[in-house]
Amino acid sequence: MIPFGFMLLLFVHNVWAELNIHISEGVEAAIPVAIVPFGDQESLEGESISSIIASDLARSGKFDPLSESAMPQRPVRPDQVDFNAWHELHQEDLVIGQVKQVGGGQYNVQFFLFDAVRGQQLTTQLIPFTARDARKVAHQIADIIYLRLTGEPGAFSTRVAYVSVSADNSGNRAYRLFVADTDGLNPVSVIASREPIMSPAWSPDGRKLAYVSFENKRAAIFVQKLATGEREKISEAPGINGAPAWSPDGGQLAMTLSKDGNPDVYVMNLAGKTLRKVTDSDSIDTEPTWSRDGRSIVFTSDRGGKPQLYMVSAAGGAAQRLTYDGDYNARGVFSPDGKSIAMVHGNGGDYRIAVMDMASKKLRVLTRGPADESPGFAPNGSMVLYASRSAGGGQLAAISIDGKVQQSLRIGGGEVKQPAWSP
Repeated sequence: MIPFGFMLLLFVHNVWAELNIHISEGVEAAIPVAIVPFGDQESLEGESISSIIASDLARSGKFDPLSESAMPQRPVRPDQVDFNAWHELHQEDLVIGQVKQVGGGQYNVQFFLFDAVRGQQLTTQLIPFTARDARKVAHQIADIIYLRLTGEPGAFSTRVAYVSVSADNSGNRAYRLFVADTDGLNPVSVIASREPIMSPAWSPDGRKLAYVSFENKRAAIFVQKLATGEREKISEAPGINGAPAWSPDGGQLAMTLSKDGNPDVYVMNLAGKTLRKVTDSDSIDTEPTWSRDGRSIVFTSDRGGKPQLYMVSAAGGAAQRLTYDGDYNARGVFSPDGKSIAMVHGNGGDYRIAVMDMASKKLRVLTRGPADESPGFAPNGSMVLYASRSAGGGQLAAISIDGKVQQSLRIGGGEVKQPAWSP
């Protein structure tokens, strides 16, 4: 297991490192749903909207989409639906839709969601979009369906940031920070460098990424706008500049600096670039993460002899130890509702992802290890994204907070690390 506060950079032999996601474990009683191919979607190039929706729902582990070859009919309007035909196939829900080109590169898509057992319409929406946004609108529709059928917000429209490292035949390394859809497709390279890039962190509005770059042969923290590529160097103090973490309001950035000797947690006001020291100890204090109300910071420290999680006021002061179960607890991150913290939990050299309830302090281990790291919650709180390493190499993975749904996110031709799920 890598020491806390430091990230292991793994090498990838595929320069573009596209994610390939599949469900390795799902819930036993996945909901049968039919996503009928939408009418006139052939006018769009690339993957069809309906197939993206079906893939999204399948990846959640909670739905079992019917294969197109098994569909008894292909309706695109409500008056064309024969509910008895779908009921005979034991389909609980049915989605139909149609794409219409309205001119000037503009399209409309209207979809209908039905309870196939009762023959009732549950919802319908008409959504305008451009051809380049076809994937985005498909993820949006999947989110709407997921919410209507589960009562929980979907997270298909969000994105994942990750770091990949490639090496050519001469051993020259290229480090890249990517942003991709949560299904692993549509990867975009945010920045590339011959030197390490690490610790990507999303701003609360999803428009910026903070990260650490060694492009000038020393660690520096940058903030980059995704829309324009414009970036700003936030810190290049002597020594360690690492682990950036955004405050909930996006106005401050917590980080680890060692400019005064030992690594400590600092907070920078981004408007005035003023810096305040939050922790001050003879130990290593690192990996800060903000509470949802912005009043507290949880961080990793070895001040008790071994790495454990502590909480301190964002203004500084005495720290309170949070974790006692296990000989290693690090890399804490709050759930979206602030009621729990995911972390790397270790015992005897075995490292897994665990979630602790903040009220009871009870710890629930989710993953099997033996070398899991870098946890982060999905924006709807339903899953935890993390990095995993086994005999087969490194990969990204996600697991539901109840442990019932497991996803593997593989990279074609290599490995990636340090995942971060967008808001």
